[in-house]
Amino acid sequence: MPSSVVADMEYNEEKSSLRITYTSGAVYDYLGVPPEVFKEMKIAGSKGTFLNYMIKGKYRYKKIRQV
Repeated sequence: MPSSVVADMEYNEEKSSLRITYTSGAVYDYLGVPPEVFKEMKIAGSKGTFLNYMIKGKYRYKKIRQV
């Protein structure tokens, strides 16, 4: 999963939350993300572009760790 923006991503089906670890080290949980959206992100050619257009601004988020 090479990406210049996303270092790691994990999905918690029980909570419908998507945890994104950015290459900067910041960690955010995006809440209420359907499993289909996570599956689409996993196969997206650009994780950063997908994140910007399909996740940010569409789902609430919680900062877990800020750099």
